[in-house]
Amino acid sequence: MSPTAVTAPMRKYRGRFAPSPSGPLHFGSLVAAVGSYLDAKANQGDWLVRIEDIDTTRVVKNADSDILNTLHAYALNWDEPVVYQTQRLPLYQDITHSLLKQNLVYGCTCTRKQIKAIGGIYQGHCQALNHNTQSGALRLVQQHPTTQFNDLIQGDITVNSALSHEDYLIKRSDDLFAYQLVVVVDDIDQGINRIVRGADLIEPTARQISLFKQLDSPVPEFAHLPLAVAKPGFKLSKQNYAPAISKQNPKPALISAFEFLGLPVIADLIDLNIEQLIAWGIKNFSLKQVPQVSEIQISQHPRSQKVQFTHLSK
Repeated sequence: MSPTAVTAPMRKYRGRFAPSPSGPLHFGSLVAAVGSYLDAKANQGDWLVRIEDIDTTRVVKNADSDILNTLHAYALNWDEPVVYQTQRLPLYQDITHSLLKQNLVYGCTCTRKQIKAIGGIYQGHCQALNHNTQSGALRLVQQHPTTQFNDLIQGDITVNSALSHEDYLIKRSDDLFAYQLVVVVDDIDQGINRIVRGADLIEPTARQISLFKQLDSPVPEFAHLPLAVAKPGFKLSKQNYAPAISKQNPKPALISAFEFLGLPVIADLIDLNIEQLIAWGIKNFSLKQVPQVSEIQISQHPRSQKVQFTHLSK
């Protein structure tokens, strides 16, 4: 297996939490925030916050400020100014233009319905058709297909070969830049060298590794935390109306997040304030303690904000 960890000498740890402003933070997003924060601080690193608002169709008014206020309430304080993707469109356009000049991007008119009808994997239909590239969907010619990589929590990952070789979208038919492009460009620009996030992003990681290589940039280390799910395969999400975590009473949810991440939670923690809890978490956190599963089924009690774990799923 080819290594896909950092391909240059490790600089100071730089991690990030990158929520989309489509609603308030729920317990699943708290786990991702806490896990990425504790890992950064346990390694004397920097922790950045990036608001991933590139998909403007999903943005909820004032959700960004609510997310930032919630992070403050949980003493998850970022080290550099918050970055918004919608403020970085010229950067994405420059990268796209560079790829176009290298003949690595082409226009595509295929719809999701058409691709789904042939099995869900795009087959390169438009590559030789010379469609317009000034507007509409753009696909990247896959130069560095990644079928395997090592995850710091989940171990060796194998990705569907057809998916790994697919020419994927970097700009959508509605002229919005695609997540796969902007997330990698942002991580390169911000010098991110370890990415701790939810296991729902394991499969897209293969494409992102390929793009880091395409853009001649060191590949970060990846650590994918278990997803909090209401039932197997049904993750907590804003789209599924997962309840928001409390800003007024953050301790129960924070302690539950510690437990979810495998920290040795003790009863005395309830007597600590939020800043003391975070300091305890930094001292006791290790990726090695995080359960090596992709999902953990939970049940929540809205009044107490306490979370119970009822099932582990590999």
